[in-house]
Amino acid sequence: MPHRLRVRELVAIGLFLIKWLVLAIPLGMCVGSACVLFLWALDAATALRIQQPGLLYALPIAGIAIAWLYRQYGESVVAGNNLIVEEIHEPGGGVPLRMVPLVLVGTVITHLFGGSAGREGTAVQMGGSLASGMTKIVPGLQRSDVRPMLMAGVAAGFAGVFGTPVAAMIFALEVLSIGRISYVAILPCLIAAIASDQTCLGWGIEHTHYHVASSLPSSPLFHVAAVDLALLGKVCLAGIAFGLTSMAFAEVIHGLQRLWRKTVPWPLLHPALGGLIVIGLVFVVGTRDYLGLGVSSADPDAVTIVNCFRDGGAGHWSWLLKLLFTAVTLSSGFKGGEVTPLFFIGAALGNTLAWICGAPVDLFAALGFVAVFAGATNTPLACTVMAVELFGGEFVVYYATGCLLAYVFSGHSGIYLSQRVGTHKLGAADFPAETTLRDVHRIRDQ
Repeated sequence: MPHRLRVRELVAIGLFLIKWLVLAIPLGMCVGSACVLFLWALDAATALRIQQPGLLYALPIAGIAIAWLYRQYGESVVAGNNLIVEEIHEPGGGVPLRMVPLVLVGTVITHLFGGSAGREGTAVQMGGSLASGMTKIVPGLQRSDVRPMLMAGVAAGFAGVFGTPVAAMIFALEVLSIGRISYVAILPCLIAAIASDQTCLGWGIEHTHYHVASSLPSSPLFHVAAVDLALLGKVCLAGIAFGLTSMAFAEVIHGLQRLWRKTVPWPLLHPALGGLIVIGLVFVVGTRDYLGLGVSSADPDAVTIVNCFRDGGAGHWSWLLKLLFTAVTLSSGFKGGEVTPLFFIGAALGNTLAWICGAPVDLFAALGFVAVFAGATNTPLACTVMAVELFGGEFVVYYATGCLLAYVFSGHSGIYLSQRVGTHKLGAADFPAETTLRDVHRIRDQ
């Protein structure tokens, strides 16, 4: 009898693996191809904006166009990433397929005219929408399979734009609830993430490469840098600063969104006014370095994510300026993600903190790159793995320390208001079941 039970279990495992290979590989390839189209369009829009600097002055009009587009065709998908998270928690009517063209077009328009935004939100929304569409056409799919499919779509979108499939898998599992991870979808998420990443590589997409070349002693056994206690202390202080910055980013964006709703009763005017403020900020700071993605630039002296990895590559307040540009852009209704701006903010802050602490600039830029993201999304494990995938594993102890401290010191805040609070970060009494960050904000405002 026990032998028969083991055989049945092995057969069930085999069938489970086959099912998700059949479902997740096509999903990953589909999402990866959508990411390729999106990244190509984004690069084209960015190049055109740089060639035609006058496009910036049409940013308010572009904002009205995006708001009108969503008002006419996208009322059901305007919640964006929060809609995906809510649908994963409680599968219901699904995520409409119209989210794919709407968020793609909206994000490209935002970048074409100079809005400061990212790209992960767009990819995640496309992934979730395409996954939801697949659940409606695949015959014989059970209701219990919908949640893993949506999570696999999120992982595929993340992997497609950043080229970090393992971090993408963990992100899709970790982002749903603070302090709790369900492994029910770990296999489909990994399969879809790898398929998406490989699809992008097959189409010729090249992701930005970063190099941390700090000359620290490494262990001959594990090829991991030997821990320098003095440096670790500096990393701890930086991790706290990164966490507080994550909290500030989330709170400023949510606070500005509430301010727009209270002070301007006409939603179509929100992005128009936001666009005007962005234009004004450009004139005040005297540079366009904080527009768009900010990953790299043809100007070798521009403040970019890549340049933040070298000494003098960012000003002392570059991180704060990027935070302001992004908060105004996204809070007023322009489309795009928050993560790439978080990379910029973190890398620029890391550059500054390295100067203050007398620490390696490239290492601290890498720390900020992932730690501010970890604090803002409450995903420290995914961000630690992302650091290893992007920068190598030699300094993983420092990456983990920075990400975990940023996660703790960001408090119960975050950029995804539909994210649930599974357990209290400080080990205190748990929040009531199904409490979201939106509920936490509501309680604070009372």
